[in-house]
Amino acid sequence: MKNWPWYGYVLFAALLFALAFLFYFKPQNTKLTALKAERVRIEQEVQNLKQKKRELDKIVADIATMTTKLKTLEVNIPQRKETADILRQIQTLAYDSRLDVLSFAPGAEIDKEFYSEWPIPIQVSGSYHNLGLFFDHLSKFARVFTIENFTIKSLTPQTELNTVSADWTAKTYFFAEAPVATPAKKK
Repeated sequence: MKNWPWYGYVLFAALLFALAFLFYFKPQNTKLTALKAERVRIEQEVQNLKQKKRELDKIVADIATMTTKLKTLEVNIPQRKETADILRQIQTLAYDSRLDVLSFAPGAEIDKEFYSEWPIPIQVSGSYHNLGLFFDHLSKFARVFTIENFTIKSLTPQTELNTVSADWTAKTYFFAEAPVATPAKKK
């Protein structure tokens, strides 16, 4: 190797560089390209996860808002367990309005898609102004009540406190309880 011409050294150096390139730098370049592609993929995945995290945070905030709204609406449309309270409140309201309750017969619940209606036929007697006072107080309840089939009649023997008789159906509403799912039979 000592006696080689100068171009022999150049060819030998070029051969060494070619071998180093083929066996060391080219595989490293392939690894580098694969790592760059992996990095791009991971960065895209991170961006997707950040977007999903923002969406999740928005959904969590929406759920919190809706939960708060649901709690305020549950006052208007109570659960079934508050049935006795509703009956007591209507009877107390009639008594406070100085109405004589002639008939108070809660009916059967009527199930709808996500709520139940509970009709309560009521018949009272008293003065016209006390009846108006009763409905005024009923309209200020937090719970939802609707009045249907309202009729009012003048009493034949009238007194100072007893001039009219009225009957109607008061309806209140409840959240429907979720139906219990029956497990499927395995064959």
